[in-house]
Amino acid sequence: QVQLVESGGGLVQPGGSLRLSCAASGFTFSSYAMSWYRQAPGKERELVAGIDSAGGSTNYADSVKGRFTISRDNAKNTVYLQMNSLKPEDAAVYYCYADRGSYYVSFWGQGTQVTVSS
Repeated sequence: QVQLVESGGGLVQPGGSLRLSCAASGFTFSSYAMSWYRQAPGKERELVAGIDSAGGSTNYADSVKGRFTISRDNAKNTVYLQMNSLKPEDAAVYYCYADRGSYYVSFWGQGTQVTVSS
């Protein structure tokens, strides 16, 4: 069955770094664009970063540009989110999302908690 399993979340001090991973299985990972979303308490889920199926094109929310980097390894069926210079407002549950367009089912991971606090 399809699985997207996020890992790497945790507690970090402001200014610190974390690297999130999302391991995919059960579908053709290399055919899917991948994204990271996040949702803080009381807020809507928002797009953080996305990467196309080949890894050649990325996009970022303005709030994370220059601090976060999305990448993928299609040989390992894994997408990453390197988060640097973390701020308290980055605290949220981070979700991995796989999408291949409107004719295909999309998939969500279960989320990983990121807490930024001193």
